Amino acid sequence: VADTRWMVWLLGPATIAFAVPIYEHREIVRRHWIALALGVIAGMLVAILSARLLADAFHFSSEVSSSLMARSVSTPFAVAVVAHTGGSAELVSLFTVMTGLAGMIVGDTVLGLLRLRSPVAQGASLGTAAHGFGTARARQRHAEEGVVASLTMVLAGVLMVIAGPTLTGWVTALVG
Repeated sequence: VADTRWMVWLLGPATIAFAVPIYEHREIVRRHWIALALGVIAGMLVAILSARLLADAFHFSSEVSSSLMARSVSTPFAVAVVAHTGGSAELVSLFTVMTGLAGMIVGDTVLGLLRLRSPVAQGASLGTAAHGFGTARARQRHAEEGVVASLTMVLAGVLMVIAGPTLTGWVTALVG
């Protein structure tokens, strides 16, 4: 892990760097902030619940389960969450990368199947579900989509750090 800590550290400033295009397109955020906030909250709840159901279906240990439930945000946020939920920094880093890659690879197909046409909805979906990788894909697709993906990625991370330990506890109590 010591060999890769510098890469994880660099993800923090990279995440903050997304603020510049968000500021430049702040009118989009102003117009859609309620939908974006609700979308991030719903996305995080679905991610945590589906991860817990998957962990239960495969009888994963509590360490793996906690790591899996925190995987739907960018790595620096996810590592911060598992420090409080009993997960593993190594596992959550792996799960985060796998989630992001999967979202980037199948995101276009899923968005097509869902018939989402709005760049705001598409960007919010990619940023919330596939964090950094999804945001990179959204930026390739459309500038507005990339801005929204950047914002939702950061919002999801902040929400997960603030409420993640409580939410994962509630989901575990509800489902487990």
